Amino acid sequence: MRLLLVEDDDHVAAALSAVLARHGFRVVHARSGEEALQALLPAEKEPFGVVLLDLGLPDQDGYEVCGKIRKRSAIPVIMVTARSDIRSRIHGLNLGADDYVVKPYDTGELLARIHAVARRRTAVEDTGPTPLAALLLGPVRIELPTRRVSVGGREVQLTRKEFDLLALLAQRPGVVFRREQIISEVWRTSWEGTGRTLEVHVASLRSKLGLPALIETVRGVGYRLVPPSG
Repeated sequence: MRLLLVEDDDHVAAALSAVLARHGFRVVHARSGEEALQALLPAEKEPFGVVLLDLGLPDQDGYEVCGKIRKRSAIPVIMVTARSDIRSRIHGLNLGADDYVVKPYDTGELLARIHAVARRRTAVEDTGPTPLAALLLGPVRIELPTRRVSVGGREVQLTRKEFDLLALLAQRPGVVFRREQIISEVWRTSWEGTGRTLEVHVASLRSKLGLPALIETVRGVGYRLVPPSG
């Protein structure tokens, strides 16, 4: 996977690039926001899989860079910064960041987060492949273009958010989605004050689909979809 590392400190960038290279990443280093945006311009070369974006850049704020990236691409963005307050995290997620890692961080955790956001990527860029028309999970059929859901041939009426939540989890069966990630992608807002809404939607889905075990609660983390056996 090609990875764009946006970091103005050459020493930090060199150390992190070496670690990433050992784990199979092909790292491109950008030292400023403008350099990062130029690197993301359409080209013949292989596209980037993830952007690691530092917020303290010399030419423009990392939040601004994230907003510009999100306007032109669905590439996953992980903010890497020393700003640990909750408002900064919420602001970053609202701008379209897929994750937020606070310095100092454990390298293993950072690598896990990189792989997680890459797996969770559900948006398709203009030059990407055509998205799946339907997802089949045992008796559950999810038709993405028409937003229809059926269980064993019986159509189930879902609200818009219920469908969005189900489709998000169903595109990565078995993968645990953090509550904050679900809120960000489905509700396009922050976790603060929205947690109860998520719980209600999960309960409603379990009831309407008649498959209580379909969506599993991972205590203290979030939810994952467990495909039924038949």
